[in-house]
Amino acid sequence: MTTTGEDHAPALTGPWWWARWRSAVLDGSLAFVSAMECAAEGIPFARDAGIPVAAGVVFGVLAGSVLVIRRKWPIAVVLVSIAITPAQMGFLMAIVGLYTLAASELPRRIIASLAGMSLVGTLIVTFVRVRQDMASGDVSLGDWFVPFASISASLGVTAPPLLLGLYVGARRRLMESLRERADSLERELQLLAERAEERAEWARNEERTRIAREMHDVVAHRVSLMVVHAAALQAVARKDPEKAVRNAALVGDMGRQALTELREMLGVLRSGDGLRQREQALAAVGAAAAAAASRAADEDGTGEGPCLSELDELIGQSAAAGMAVDFSVEGESRPYAPEVEQTAYRVVQEALTNVHKHAAGAKTHVRLAHRVSEIAMQVENEPPPEAASSARLPSGGNGLVGMKERVSALGGVFVSGPTDAGGFRVSAVIPAS
Repeated sequence: MTTTGEDHAPALTGPWWWARWRSAVLDGSLAFVSAMECAAEGIPFARDAGIPVAAGVVFGVLAGSVLVIRRKWPIAVVLVSIAITPAQMGFLMAIVGLYTLAASELPRRIIASLAGMSLVGTLIVTFVRVRQDMASGDVSLGDWFVPFASISASLGVTAPPLLLGLYVGARRRLMESLRERADSLERELQLLAERAEERAEWARNEERTRIAREMHDVVAHRVSLMVVHAAALQAVARKDPEKAVRNAALVGDMGRQALTELREMLGVLRSGDGLRQREQALAAVGAAAAAAASRAADEDGTGEGPCLSELDELIGQSAAAGMAVDFSVEGESRPYAPEVEQTAYRVVQEALTNVHKHAAGAKTHVRLAHRVSEIAMQVENEPPPEAASSARLPSGGNGLVGMKERVSALGGVFVSGPTDAGGFRVSAVIPAS
């Protein structure tokens, strides 16, 4: 990034009011030349005025030295040059003073007034001087020469430095305006870049959260059932070998399904050749992971994701793991949007997983209600029996959070908490429109 507008401002490295030493040396040199000029012109002025020549020289030096303050007080320089015009002094000071005045930031009316005073003063002095020369016989031209010479001399001394100063001042202001615009644009671009980085970081965090939620919802249920079946297998291995074989087959099937789901998700996360492609694909990782997880959950390999018609199979798996499940449906079943059906399926799936983890052996009631403009689901388990064996399933505390995020993203309401009877209830209502 380039420097900002504050860095473009010249540093005050010169003495007093000069921004740079170079400017101070230039003004000092101009003041010295002007003082020498005025000192030389002070000699004839002293003779004509009848004063000592030394006084005229000193007066010229002091008047010409005023040019050193032209950057600080240009008005004073122009006024001094106008004041000494009758003495026919300060030719260089008048030119440089008018240039500095026109190039300054002073109001135009002040510049025009002082330039007009300088023009009139030069015109009058030149008119008188040329008329005196013609009267003394030094110049033998017609009467037309007096006004012509006066106007030409006054315009020649006043107009060029005034116009040059106006041009330089306008150009300087234009450059400053362009620099300010460039600095403002740079600051805006920097601010936009910072905001874009913040949005990108926020998007990355959102995608990480979505991927973690998808992996939890897809894998946790099957792994939980595997642990439950493994515990049952250990308990009945010697008493009922046939049941042990069936449980072992179920554990194997669920393990293969879980591995398939994990493999597809990891394949999505690893897709892309090179860092640039991975950055471009970051925004679509969450959606792709959800699609991969949904495809893995579908046993036939078709469809866009789990749907409500698969609830019977889901509840059957829990029943096979030893859970007493009561499933009831209210209202007329109808198709919903894919995201609505998938969210409803995940809520029931996660609620059943939590029952396996925290209330093994408890009777569970699953209710599904099809309403006019919404779909409601409730999973409630009774208190677990005291003699029930626990599979000791670990819990990360992310299941309820993930369910609430899913339901809230669709504009629904999610409520969970213990019941008065000592069980636990999970309820969700999702708009169907």
